[in-house]
Amino acid sequence: MLSQNHLHVSLLYIVLLTGTKYGCGGGGCGACTVMVSRYDQLHNRVLHYTVNACLQPICTLHGSAVVTVEGIGSTKTKLHPVQERIAKAHGSQCGFCTPGMVMSMYTLLRNKPHPTMEDIREALGGNLCRCTGYRPIIDGFKTFCDVSNAFNLFPQASFAMMTPGKNDCVLNKYLIPCQISDELFHMDNVLPLDPSQDLIFPPELMRMGKKRACGSLCFQGDRLKLISPVDLTNLLELKTEYPEAPVVVGNTTIGTNLLLCHLCIYCPFVEITFQLFVIYLLCVHVHAGVSVGAVCTLSSLKEEMEMAVREMEAERTRGYQALLQTLRCLAGKQIRNMATIGGNILSANPKYDLNSVLAALDCTLQVMSKGTVGQKLFTGFGKTALRPDEVLLSIDIPYSKPWEFVSAFRQAQRREFAFSIVNAGMKVVFKEGSNIVESLNIYYGGVGPTLVKVGLTPQALRCSALGRCATQEAACRFSDHVSLFHFKTSDIDPSEALGMTGVVTFLSAGDVPGQNRRMWFNNPEELFAEEEVTCVGQIIGAVVAESREQARRAAQRVKVTYQDLLPVFFTIEEAIQHQSFFDPKRKLERGDMDKAFETVDQILEDEIYLGGQEHFYMETQGLIAVPKGENGELELFVASQHAAYTQEVVGITLGIDSNKITCHVRRLGGAFGGKVMKIASLSAITATAAVKTGRAVRCVLERGDDMLITSGRHPFLGQYKVGYNNDGTIMAADITYYSNGGCTLDESSFIMEKALLHMDNAYRIPNLRGRGLVCKTYLPSYTAFRGFGGPQGLMVMESVLHEVAVKCGLPPQKVREINMYREEECYTHHKQLFSPRDMLRCWDECLDKAGYHDRLQAIQQFNTYNRWKKRGISAVPMKFGVGFSKGFYNQGAALVNIYKDGSVLVAHGGTEMGQGINTKALQIAGRILKVPMSSIHIKETCTGNVPNAAPSAASFGTDAVGMAVKVFQRSLVSDLFVLSRQLPWTMTIGVGKTAQTDLGPGYEGTAYYYFTFGACCSEVEIDCLTGDHKNLRTDIVMDVGESLNPALDIGQIEGGFVQGIGLYTIEELQFSPEGVLMTRGPSQYKIPALCDVPPQLNVHLLANAQNPHAIYNSKGIGEPPVFLASTIFFAIKEAVAAARRERGLGDSFPLSSPATAERIRMACEDQFTEMAPSPKKGTFKPWSINI
Repeated sequence: MLSQNHLHVSLLYIVLLTGTKYGCGGGGCGACTVMVSRYDQLHNRVLHYTVNACLQPICTLHGSAVVTVEGIGSTKTKLHPVQERIAKAHGSQCGFCTPGMVMSMYTLLRNKPHPTMEDIREALGGNLCRCTGYRPIIDGFKTFCDVSNAFNLFPQASFAMMTPGKNDCVLNKYLIPCQISDELFHMDNVLPLDPSQDLIFPPELMRMGKKRACGSLCFQGDRLKLISPVDLTNLLELKTEYPEAPVVVGNTTIGTNLLLCHLCIYCPFVEITFQLFVIYLLCVHVHAGVSVGAVCTLSSLKEEMEMAVREMEAERTRGYQALLQTLRCLAGKQIRNMATIGGNILSANPKYDLNSVLAALDCTLQVMSKGTVGQKLFTGFGKTALRPDEVLLSIDIPYSKPWEFVSAFRQAQRREFAFSIVNAGMKVVFKEGSNIVESLNIYYGGVGPTLVKVGLTPQALRCSALGRCATQEAACRFSDHVSLFHFKTSDIDPSEALGMTGVVTFLSAGDVPGQNRRMWFNNPEELFAEEEVTCVGQIIGAVVAESREQARRAAQRVKVTYQDLLPVFFTIEEAIQHQSFFDPKRKLERGDMDKAFETVDQILEDEIYLGGQEHFYMETQGLIAVPKGENGELELFVASQHAAYTQEVVGITLGIDSNKITCHVRRLGGAFGGKVMKIASLSAITATAAVKTGRAVRCVLERGDDMLITSGRHPFLGQYKVGYNNDGTIMAADITYYSNGGCTLDESSFIMEKALLHMDNAYRIPNLRGRGLVCKTYLPSYTAFRGFGGPQGLMVMESVLHEVAVKCGLPPQKVREINMYREEECYTHHKQLFSPRDMLRCWDECLDKAGYHDRLQAIQQFNTYNRWKKRGISAVPMKFGVGFSKGFYNQGAALVNIYKDGSVLVAHGGTEMGQGINTKALQIAGRILKVPMSSIHIKETCTGNVPNAAPSAASFGTDAVGMAVKVFQRSLVSDLFVLSRQLPWTMTIGVGKTAQTDLGPGYEGTAYYYFTFGACCSEVEIDCLTGDHKNLRTDIVMDVGESLNPALDIGQIEGGFVQGIGLYTIEELQFSPEGVLMTRGPSQYKIPALCDVPPQLNVHLLANAQNPHAIYNSKGIGEPPVFLASTIFFAIKEAVAAARRERGLGDSFPLSSPATAERIRMACEDQFTEMAPSPKKGTFKPWSINI
């Protein structure tokens, strides 16, 4: 009996293999990539291909071999060369995406031992990484290429050579002071790729594959039935018997729909396994074109089209070239290996790109049912629809004819691996030897419920409409479940849920043994909603069951009765109207604003809106709570950046002391600030369940629930009044920041404070005032995110500089230089003393290394000769404060134990989440004790070992933990120094002790210990007709002091920058007018993929930089690089301005962040945008709102 819908869960959990990660459940991230091998009876060969395990039903694997990451190598046995090389190249930070990356590359090498860079790019196109920026992954894998094929996708990541000396940081095994190599990694003595050592295809499966199947397979579950027919006749009989049963091949559509609806009713499925798959899989060349079997995978179709284009004359394959253009951007490799052309057509999603192209090509569909064999249903595309008992057999794709030209188009949030926003297929036929159009086929997808045909051509397939209706019905049920208003809860009835199989108990506010409501800086935070529900996504109760699927189904059966409460509002604008703000309201000011505005030449008033951002850490929020059964003790294995806070909240909730609660944190699969506050509440709920049931309880959020509940980076609105002189000198700036804090305070007040502290960036503005207001709205509360308000505060100031430059008619780069801090000793607007020397060095070196001035001229020339494509370039400096503005957080703790055998155990309060804090702690410990790194072990973060630790955040983890390790060890070493000169190391060992150092600021005006400086220059190209943009090149110069580990620091710079690309260009959170988050997974919300990284990404570390305020003159680097991606935004703005100038429009225009394709297109005003004017506000109901 199959007890679960998502049968991949049974596969991964029954065999207890945890290497394959569950990231999204919809095939949108690649973390669950595995290799499937099958015997192909037709060609007498074994096929190897990648699939998303989260969508692969077990029953379709009959006769197949599945290889997970455990099967190719491990540290316990021997690493596979793929694993070794990604590790050596520093291509794994948090590590959650690494198994998927490894399996994608491994499968490519099984099929092609000498790949090209294009092969690697395609193989990894379906794998996302939130940490690295992709460069080190490519660096590791391109070592498998032939030298002639290994072009540099990311050509340069450099750092300055350091001269030997007593304070040098080193990377070698024994940490003996020496000169550092100028290479980030070496591939000396790596394991060679030896295909003869790969796993063989199991002989028993080979024998099974060579035999013809003698009967169909039936898999019976408690709520579903899956039948695999033995042949086509059997399939048609089954469709007659079960006319409403969907035919499943790749499961890429049905699987994601099941994730939403949870399949609460019994439903049969007809699944096509490989034995039937080959019957009508083939692509056959006939006289008029290619006949493609309906279950031909998109990968196979792509290969067939490539072969046809290669071998046939170009005139006959124009249509195939258009199909190829679409297929290369369609989904990732794993999905293309699973999805079929028939499924793509009959799924009837207007965002699926192939339909518009196939329609334009006048393709023919062949359908079958019992009693109608091989009947041609239509000659065009879309004249009739399939009956319930019919199946699609094949698609006939004609060759192109002379004087026939075909084009395909798609515009998506991301250039690859994304559903299109709009797509089109176009075919035009000219009269021979003339420019007279004989016929024109244009089909659009994504602009209506079905394909839209331009002109008088017949409508698109009716089956598209059928599929659309089914999808909408499911969505409505889901929307009804997540109610849309501000409610008072009057009744919660879990009785039906409690009666379901496997359900153990239900929890709500009344089940909390301690406090359900706690105070956070004088603001209440509720664990379970008691009386009022203030947002969609607020937790009302929790169902505890024997399995995840049982818990999810039971949660649908909990009945909640609500009473509406008004008013309800969601946006910053509405909050301002209702004067709904959290206290305190922040303000910073220097100079005399009124006097300054009276004396300036010009005054500018404007505003900029900055959208929020989802963390999209690859590992969703999760933990396990284990009651110990003695004295009320409880252990939590939790993914938290702040274990001490989690411990505190659980203690308050349970009403027990913290000394009975132990939180363990081994590592996190990414965090970026999102696992500080929200995980504490989830931990308290899970701990309550564990205490009530007396059993271990596991809670892991699904991706959609994680995005809905935990929220992300704050949306900001910056309104400013600026006084400046005609030469570009800014004399006064009065800026008001509004952030959308959501329904509770969370860390919003601290985030606003950091935005205000960073509002000056690199510029000395003599009269500067900043006010910060956190809006209270009816949305899930926003929380910490990498940068913690810094990227928003800095962005508003850079917008000020940009607009002043436009008004003065000066280059933005010149206006920035005019207003920079210049004196050796400068004071910020919050009266902190600092030297801008290294900041100015970063700026000058960045412009020089980027060749800014020469490229600016080349861009101007390019724009002159190109009407519909424009380029822009922008350079921005950065001054970023490191540390917590609240001094009590700026402390580190470490415990160092040294044993009699000379080995060293280090435990610290920091959390390893991909930033390399453990590696740097090892380096520091080894350097002080002068022992090999192999003798030192870093223990997991544990509140029982290191209590009351601060969160790992604010780019301060290494500073705090490293200094704690150093302080402890120096005191220890001084005690042992005399003995160590007389006795061997192993005879001088004492007992370890805990060291804690408070690094709080010591004088007024100092908000941060120091500033990390940097500068960045980026070039982009936009398509004025579509709003699409390409990131062409980025140069970064960063001051990290004396780097403890250049490879780690450059990885943080690149990863932060790429995350910033998402923030400022493609990551758009969409909310309905009712306040419901609509972007709840990788299908709707797009983080940067490999295709979004600039092909030229050059990172340089500033040479001869010092920082006496931190461990070994280093600097924190985790947060600052995010803001540098604003150069992409301002380069886009420069490109748009070039397009507008050509049309006689002004250079000053509004552009909100993120600069999506839609916003870029509408900013390039022309005769086409005039045909679709934006309706006046208040005259329509928008489908999404800017919150």
